[in-house]
Amino acid sequence: MKHLFLLFILSTTLSLAKAQTERSFDSISPEKASQLIVGGTVRYADFGAKGDGKTDDINAIAAAHEFANKHQLKVMADERATYYIGGKDQTAIIQTDTDFGKAAFLIDDRTVENRNAPIFLVKSSQEETKLDSISSLKRNQLKIDVSLPQAALIAVTNSNVKHYIRFGLNPTNGSPQTDIFLVDKNGTVDSKAPIIWDFDQITEITALPIDEKTLNITGGIFTTIANQEPSEYNYYQRNISVQRSNVVIDGLEHHISGEGQSGAPYSGFVSISYATNVTVKNTILTGHKTYVTIGRADKPVSMGSYDILVNRALNVSFINVSQTNDIDDNTYWGIMGSNYSKNLLFDNCTLSRFDAHMGVANATIRNSTLGHMGINAIGSGTFLVENSEIRGRNLINLRADYGSTWKGELIIRDCTFVPAGGRSVTASLIGGHNSGQHDFGYTCYMPEKITIENLKIDDSNHPKGYEGPTIFGDFNSENTRASYKEPFPYLITQEVNLKKVSTSSGKEVRVSDNEWMFRKVKVTRNE
Repeated sequence: MKHLFLLFILSTTLSLAKAQTERSFDSISPEKASQLIVGGTVRYADFGAKGDGKTDDINAIAAAHEFANKHQLKVMADERATYYIGGKDQTAIIQTDTDFGKAAFLIDDRTVENRNAPIFLVKSSQEETKLDSISSLKRNQLKIDVSLPQAALIAVTNSNVKHYIRFGLNPTNGSPQTDIFLVDKNGTVDSKAPIIWDFDQITEITALPIDEKTLNITGGIFTTIANQEPSEYNYYQRNISVQRSNVVIDGLEHHISGEGQSGAPYSGFVSISYATNVTVKNTILTGHKTYVTIGRADKPVSMGSYDILVNRALNVSFINVSQTNDIDDNTYWGIMGSNYSKNLLFDNCTLSRFDAHMGVANATIRNSTLGHMGINAIGSGTFLVENSEIRGRNLINLRADYGSTWKGELIIRDCTFVPAGGRSVTASLIGGHNSGQHDFGYTCYMPEKITIENLKIDDSNHPKGYEGPTIFGDFNSENTRASYKEPFPYLITQEVNLKKVSTSSGKEVRVSDNEWMFRKVKVTRNE
């Protein structure tokens, strides 16, 4: 239940975009239209926006973008304006460069007609194509039998196979087998974003054209007045939704006000899906207050609520991105979530969390500081963390609800690990849990190889009887003898290489408190 919205939004937003673009806003004279076309720029005031912080300007904003899209004009906000956006079911479609500048946007979520309608939808003007002739795919397949007008994203689904069968307080029956990858016009698959599953059958496969020209969105100071709903899983998408490739968001700010005793969660103010080559930089976002509800297991659970969401997207970079609230304050949920994505990057970011729920293929975190929720991930490929400070419970937590699986390699270089932000805990570098008793829909792996070089572990504040940090947490406290049976075997790490790993406590890094489970791991120490 906790992330059912992720499946829902992907099926609703595309149809929403089509509906919104069919609306017509003929609110200016032919003479005015000619002036705007010659001038090359559209302003919201040209279509009646007041910018007084009181009048609802969403219709004027949507009209300005519709006109700009039709005539390929840039859109600019007025520097001193405050655009109030009320609860109308209206979305502005962005298909041209947009400069929000220093304008303020006040998004009022207290009374909303449609919580699934984005405020802005960044959308390609090109149409997707169904590829009905392709009936199967193989992992790491180099080419698909297709001829396209240009490079494209390929989104593929087999609804007859279930992956990510979730375990824990919010169990699910899984999600349809899914992948997204890049091909050129001849069908050659980009080796940096390969096919990661075998598809014996395909129930849907679509090519989404990649826009070659970069679309730039700059500036803007956005404030969301938070919804006042009961604390239930009714996710709000009142956001900037990017569903176009080659987009740069630069210099945006998002603030939140009015969070009270209860509230429904949010699915990312910056939401990126069905896209490649998207960069968010020089941006300030805000973590959402954590609310508690009753999960599928009829027990209290904290609801995930995000200001960053990445779904079915490739080559997405966050550069010089920070948040307004304390990254170690656990009254706010971890700021980022992602699913079904590849090649994600944090560079020079100060954020409360990096997270990959339903898998990421290849991720990099560098020159960054991550707060109380640290790094949470499952997936495949190479996960690289370098020149960063991690302040979570573990250096990397492999999500137990999806099997703590990482099919590939972890590399940690030139980092500092402050366990639990400096609270008194027994430190473990790699955390997770897998009992071998649950079918997640796929084979679960620990990283085959882990390389840790030049790591400083600040474990100066530790509990009484502390014996030193461990490489691995106790992934399964029941797996302590040869007679233990795993119906769904969990494949253990083969090799760990440690070089220049130091601790503030002066105690040596141990393998694990569960010595039996990790008895066959080869650990090489080069101090």
